[in-house]
Amino acid sequence: MKSGSPPGSNKGKSLHHSFASLTGDTESQRKKNEFVFSPCLCASVVNAFDHHLRFILLVCLLLSAVPALSADLQLGGHLKSLNIHLQSPPESGLSSGEVSSNRLRLDVKRRVVEGADIELSAENILLYTDPPGILLFSRSSVNRIVDLEKNWNEGGRFQDQLFVDRFNLRAEKYGAEWTLGRQAVGFGRIALFSPLDVIAPFPPDALDTDVRPGVDALRGVHYFGLGGQIGAIAVFGDGKENNSYLGAFSLNTGGIDLLAIAGSLREREMAGFGLAGSLGGLGLKGELSFYDGKDVGSAGGDLHDTFVIGAVETWYRFDNGLILLTEYLYNGTGVGNPEDYGEVIDSASFREGLSFLAGRHYLLTGPSYEVHPLLTVSGLLIWNLEDDSFFLRPLGEYSLSDNLILQAFWNFSEGREPKKVFGFPVLRSEFGSAGDSGGIFLKYFF
Repeated sequence: MKSGSPPGSNKGKSLHHSFASLTGDTESQRKKNEFVFSPCLCASVVNAFDHHLRFILLVCLLLSAVPALSADLQLGGHLKSLNIHLQSPPESGLSSGEVSSNRLRLDVKRRVVEGADIELSAENILLYTDPPGILLFSRSSVNRIVDLEKNWNEGGRFQDQLFVDRFNLRAEKYGAEWTLGRQAVGFGRIALFSPLDVIAPFPPDALDTDVRPGVDALRGVHYFGLGGQIGAIAVFGDGKENNSYLGAFSLNTGGIDLLAIAGSLREREMAGFGLAGSLGGLGLKGELSFYDGKDVGSAGGDLHDTFVIGAVETWYRFDNGLILLTEYLYNGTGVGNPEDYGEVIDSASFREGLSFLAGRHYLLTGPSYEVHPLLTVSGLLIWNLEDDSFFLRPLGEYSLSDNLILQAFWNFSEGREPKKVFGFPVLRSEFGSAGDSGGIFLKYFF
């Protein structure tokens, strides 16, 4: 399973991709406050859902049916406000604009019987855009069989989305940990972009990675030794063609983590391997995944009969406290000619979120430096080595209190701008076709 990023790593969610990625998710490890749960409050929230979401009421009643002992119930969540200025992309005909995304999340976890827990998380996103509709919510994940999402006033100046991001039962039985329902799933060790994180990865430019988006799955994991585990997972998508059946294995031997994953990923046969270790003070990680393409030659299918995604990442902390992450990424789903980037964006691997980049060869780097115990400055560079375009984000993070964080950032996108042929824009680089953007991000955890 995916481990946390090294201290100081900076990953981001830019507007180069969909808006939903701006408010995307990894499992938060913050300590949750214990609280007495109110079924009346829960029922009032459920009344706002349509009929697809009403079964949440049953969960709330189950959670509140047993006396609310502080040891049995945990309540937490966060409130986030992301405010961005968007500059018009070159040759797009689109106007500049402003976006404000305001997200409230509530997490509830309760012990139902000895060795079994139930987890429920719901989120509401209020989105303001000027001009109206400049950004929309992304469509539901292909990794969710049950529709637990409701949108209001889509395309308007104010849009709202309410959805369930966690709804699962976790128990220990027969020497393994079993989880059934909507849950967070991650693989791989590489921090910037992991080729082994195949189910619901973050974009390499992700800004908000506190909570990984949930997928509908049945998972069993047996833990052994020092960090060893072997497990299997079935992910149920929005159609049977988007179901996934995978086995995963990891083992630490001689101070080196060995990783493997294999199976069927949304009708693609795949296998992946990785290792993570260190050489003195230099952290080293390598990962490689192989795929058989699906629906190749059909509209909306993969572009290649077979393809590989691989990466090598280094991590080093200098004597002055500077932390530097550097990764070389080979993206076998991409192409070498910028004029063909549109085909990549329309392909199944891109639309499903298996890959977020259109080219093939990339250099990624993420420096971070603690100026003061309360202030950290960091950056992210994604450089397309073939078309020589790049994405650059400097970011400053200030801790206003134990639970309150303020970030300020700017996204630079540089490269050859599109040219017009018979009145239509033709791409000449990946990042040269995107506009700059930036803003502030306020996060409060409770």
